[in-house]
Formats: sequence, C-alpha cells, structure tokens
Amino acid sequence: MKQQRFQPTDALVSPRFAGIPTFMRLPHVPDPRELDIALVGVPFDGGTTYRAGARLGPRHIRVQSALIRPYHPNLRINPFERYRIADYGDISVNPLSIEDSFRRIEVAIDELLVHGVRPISVGGDHSIALPILRAMARRHQPLSVIHFDAHSDTWDEYFGSKYSHGTPFRRAIEEGLIDPTRMLQVGLRGQVYGEEDFEFARSKGIEFLSTEDIFERGIPWVIERFQRFRGTPCYLTFDIDVVDPAFAPGTGTPQIGGPSSREIVALVRGLQGLPFVGADLVEVSPPYDSAEITSLLAANLLFEFLCLMSCDA
Repeated sequence: MKQQRFQPTDALVSPRFAGIPTFMRLPHVPDPRELDIALVGVPFDGGTTYRAGARLGPRHIRVQSALIRPYHPNLRINPFERYRIADYGDISVNPLSIEDSFRRIEVAIDELLVHGVRPISVGGDHSIALPILRAMARRHQPLSVIHFDAHSDTWDEYFGSKYSHGTPFRRAIEEGLIDPTRMLQVGLRGQVYGEEDFEFARSKGIEFLSTEDIFERGIPWVIERFQRFRGTPCYLTFDIDVVDPAFAPGTGTPQIGGPSSREIVALVRGLQGLPFVGADLVEVSPPYDSAEITSLLAANLLFEFLCLMSCDA
C-alpha cells in the first residue's frame, strides 16, 4: 500500500481544485500513481431514454458531499486512514457521441486499473457501466457483479440503438465481460413491456431479487444472498432509482414502491466483507431533485462504498 494518505479538509472546497467543490472535501489528485481508491466523475447522460440531466450528477454530489465526515461509527472505520483516496476529477466525455464517450471512459478507467487503483465512478447514466466493465474485465476474472436497480437494464435495444442506459448488462454478457451466473440484481420492480422481458435474465442464469422479495423476506435474507460472492472479485453497480422516489426523486426513470434511504443503507452495509475491486453510482439527475435530497443520499452512499472497500483489507 502506498504511504501518503489524504484526509478531508476543514474547508468546504479543496484548495487544490481552484476553489471548486470536490468529493468529500478531498484533494483533486489526477495522478493515478498517488492513489489507492479514486472517486471519478463521469458526467455523461447520452444513454438516457426519458429524463436527461444525470450529466450534472457528479457536480451536485460533490457539493452535498461537503457534509461527509471521515469516521464511520457503525463499521468503526476511517477509510482515509487506510487508503489514499482523492477526487480524480471528471472523465472528459463527448456529449454528442455515445461510442466516443464509451472509448474515453474505458481508457480512463483502464489507466487507473493499470496502476492498481480501485475506481468508484459517479455518473452519469447507467450506460457508463458498459465501458467501465470492459476495462474491469481485462484486469479481474472472474468478475462478480452486484447490481442495485429498479430496472434490469438487460433490454436488447431502445429506438434501434444497442447502447443506452437500459442495455449495458445485456451487452456486457454478450461481450463476455461478466459471468451472468455470478450476477445478482437487487430491487427490481415496476412495469415492464411484457413477460418476455425476463427471458434473457432467466436464460442466462442471472439471480434477481424484486423489491417485493426484500419486503416480504426481510433485509437479513437479502444479506445472506450476498455471501455467495465471497472469494471472487466483485463489482458494485448502483442505480439511485432503486430507492423510492420519495427519498430519491432526482432520477431519470423513477419507480414508486422502493426501499427508503434507511433500508438501502442497511442493504449496502450488508455487503461488508466482499472483495470489491470497483463500483459506480449512477442516474442522479439534479434537475428533478427536491432540495438536493437525491444528491445528499448519493454522497452518503459513496461514503458507504468507500468504507466497504476499506473493510475488506
């Protein structure tokens, strides 16, 4: 492990980032050689099919993360004392081209992985998971995926396009990036186009837990389902719309009837002990937020992710 570590500053903005807010008041460090874990902005929403605006997610989450303090009393850990963690800045995406943006994202994430850095990417819409997984799969095999979402994101296409925020995991499976039998989807609910929408997941062996499963069987039962992922590299992909829109209204495709912020935090903490090699948090769309509560929840979840990635040490 590298020796020098960073701590959140007392100021509301980082003096090393020209006065612009950074994630959790950490320094802006664009050199992967200085990092163990990187918080990476991915301000791209060109894969959105309904309400755009997730490109603004990283900016607003940075602002709300100024409230984050460094010590987690439940997990009894300060992740900043264990690892060198900083704001890596935003990946320079192309808002007019999803293919070019995917290339840029893949290259940027690969550069971090080459230097042994574990990325936590902040979107942006969920389409960014595909180029991230392209980079992750080159470095980690087999790669298990735990996917929190109200939607399966395994549709074949939207409006004739194979790339959107509703298709990344179908493409990832088709490209051989992940083993679908080592994928768990948590929180699915709501309307679909037809019963055939579940055929791809079932045929590939994806395990999925509906929101109804969570409420009927309880959070401890869900946490028990996580245990089969011990021992292999894990990637956490988290769509904020898994949370009920009463607690996270600022998202592109809100779906009623989901877990509360308290329940989702309990589920995330249940992942403790799994060997996470990376994570993303996506689909925060500030234009549809109410008093920034979605961005605030996202900022707190990022801290939970940092603690998860520090607890496996």
